[in-house]
Amino acid sequence: MSAEPRARLGARPLSVGVVGSGRVGAVLGAALHAAGHQVVAAAAVSAASRDRARRLLPGAAILPADDVARAAGDLLLLAVPDDALGGVVAGLAATGALRPGQMVAHTSGAHGLAVLGDVNGMALHPAMTFTGADSDLDRLPGIAWGVTTRDRAFATRLVADLGGVPEWIAEDARPLYHAALAHGANHLVTLVNEAADLLRAAGVEQPRRVLEPLLTAALDNALRLGDAALTGPVSRGDAGTVGKHLDRIPPESVPAYLALARRTADRAIAAGRLRPQDAVLLLDVLSRAAVGSPR
Repeated sequence: MSAEPRARLGARPLSVGVVGSGRVGAVLGAALHAAGHQVVAAAAVSAASRDRARRLLPGAAILPADDVARAAGDLLLLAVPDDALGGVVAGLAATGALRPGQMVAHTSGAHGLAVLGDVNGMALHPAMTFTGADSDLDRLPGIAWGVTTRDRAFATRLVADLGGVPEWIAEDARPLYHAALAHGANHLVTLVNEAADLLRAAGVEQPRRVLEPLLTAALDNALRLGDAALTGPVSRGDAGTVGKHLDRIPPESVPAYLALARRTADRAIAAGRLRPQDAVLLLDVLSRAAVGSPR
């Protein structure tokens, strides 16, 4: 599988197959279709995936994965879970479903080229969260794509067709790249929902009304200013306030609060936002809470 893709740098539309019509695969297939490419076939196992494929990829035949690979003349898009990817690639190769001249692109953030073995391919990961709804298409223009490939020309064309910008990620940096996105986006969802739960417990009926302007400003400041955006009791060394927090938040939320407070303190000290001598009492409160000692 070492031959160059037939559509490389060509102006004609690509013949595309999609294996995995989940939240990501169906949306990216629809985006490729909107860019003028022909999505000829898609593999969809669950009822939800089949419904999504029929809605977002109405011109694609719903076929088994190996038949999708055979039908895809130029590009085979693999949008399957990280841990399943290697097995899917090996299975397609073993059945002879892959052919020279075909580009195989997977959407895993954590994997690079190694998972593809000898298959001619690329890692093509959209730095975006997906719900599987049609509205996901509106979020694609302008996003970054974490790309690892030996064929930058083909990848550049493909990402441009999707309205994005390539970020070239080295093979050995893929896990770190993916960890950054998961840590930022996935844990952000957990953090926001934890904050909303605490507000409800405090009697706030509409947490979103309180959180939306605050968190929007905090995110904007963090992206623009880095650690200089830090505010609040931890960055001020207000040990008494943090102790009151720990006395009132539910036990299941304490470990996450402690971990984030300690990391916030470390960053505030390193950035010069919090003097080490002003952090002594705060760090003591956090340490005692971490081992379950009375404060």
